[in-house]
Amino acid sequence: MTAASGPAAAGELLDAGTAAVAAAVRAGEITATEVLEEALERVRRHEESLHCFNLVMADEAARAAEAVDTAVAAGRDPGRLAGVPVALKDNLCTNGIPTTCSSKILEGWRPPYDATVVTRLREAGAIAIGKTNLDEFAMGSSTENSAFGPTHNPWDLSRVPGGSSGGTSAAVAAGLVPVGLGSDTGGSIRQPASLCGVVGIKPTYGLVSRYGLIAFASSLDQIGTFAPRVADAALALEVIAGHDPADSTSFDRPAPSLLESLGAGVEGVRIGVIDDFLDDVAPSSAKAADDAAEALASAGAKVERVSIPEMLLGLPAYYIIAPAEASSNLARYDGVRYGLRVDGPDVETMNARTRAAGFGREVRRRVMIGTYALSAGYYDAYYGQAQRARTLVIRAFAAAYERFDVLLSPTTPSAAFAFGAKTENPIEMYLSDLCTIPSDLSGDPAVSVPFALDPDGLPVGVQVLAPALGEPLMLQVAAAVEAAAPPSVRGPVTPGGHHG
Repeated sequence: MTAASGPAAAGELLDAGTAAVAAAVRAGEITATEVLEEALERVRRHEESLHCFNLVMADEAARAAEAVDTAVAAGRDPGRLAGVPVALKDNLCTNGIPTTCSSKILEGWRPPYDATVVTRLREAGAIAIGKTNLDEFAMGSSTENSAFGPTHNPWDLSRVPGGSSGGTSAAVAAGLVPVGLGSDTGGSIRQPASLCGVVGIKPTYGLVSRYGLIAFASSLDQIGTFAPRVADAALALEVIAGHDPADSTSFDRPAPSLLESLGAGVEGVRIGVIDDFLDDVAPSSAKAADDAAEALASAGAKVERVSIPEMLLGLPAYYIIAPAEASSNLARYDGVRYGLRVDGPDVETMNARTRAAGFGREVRRRVMIGTYALSAGYYDAYYGQAQRARTLVIRAFAAAYERFDVLLSPTTPSAAFAFGAKTENPIEMYLSDLCTIPSDLSGDPAVSVPFALDPDGLPVGVQVLAPALGEPLMLQVAAAVEAAAPPSVRGPVTPGGHHG
């Protein structure tokens, strides 16, 4: 143990972020085991009030940390994320470790393989410490749809953390881990990132392998990163990005460098501020986007307002396309191959009983919507029409990116809302993803950056959007937004109160 070691030093490093932890571990200034012990102590201290994790992998994490320490002691470089504790959304497969999607239907299932992103994190020396809570099968915007109970927002325990990646987002916001992975189908990284006051990146569709991500809507699903700061989220994304032959939708080209240009500023960058959401968002969300635009203009960017009315087609199109794909993907949970089985006198009854017992209300709702939309006589009227609307969104983005390098908008219509506020009105809950859905439909990247506090002292995010594979410039602009944000929006947050 060096002079820099010990719980206090480990705590300082965790708060300093991913790059700081990895640098100290690689240099032998602190051990991965010491960092892990501090992270697990934080989980023990706050998990009861937050409920971020469905499973804490303490034994597996200890063995991984020991392997990193052995490599350092032998003079080998354990990787770019050496000793960094990471939270994994519980829809990412982990070999031999329960993966539940926060659903009863996967009860007892242990995947026989790792997701590609899990493999890449391990190869980079990261330490997976647990599987985080989510809305069941990633269907939700509040993490209230989990079969294991909701996660709480560390800024205010009476409010939701967002969803579906609420467990990861809250764990990062509370400083339990310096980085985490989530998935984004309609906003499930960016929306909780905004509500929890952290950075959340949804990369270009195909930049990160989906192999081992349990499917919700396969043409939309994408894995991305959470961290308190843009640079740390970008570093983690660099590690997990890149071609994977196991995923047929993976780009067969080298992943772009994301860290090189983060500090390059925004001089001359053309930024379009999207006007079309302003009538549907809270004044604090609109003001955050406006203030961020002013800060970027002051830093030398060329900022203009832009109307992209096709963006408003995103919500209705998504809630046909995503449930349709979900109804197909979730047909595999039949009580035969894995997970829960509720017996019946025949196969059809067994299937029906298994799904009724295993799926929650929101999953059943979406499967039924999707099955209806795909049924004979309704396919063209619903699914076909939604795909045509999706094409309009894609074309509108392409036209906007001929005029602008990146776009700017609110991330969410409001800050974090109270538990139960929207559960009885699915449409109101679905509107939580109004600003985030369009870039999922187009497959383009987007990032949410914490930028302001609302009148209740809750964080409000601003979204930077870019064309496909435009992550380097998108994150360069995001770093400038982050630099202009007041210190009061930065975590980590102790449950119930800010201390950043």
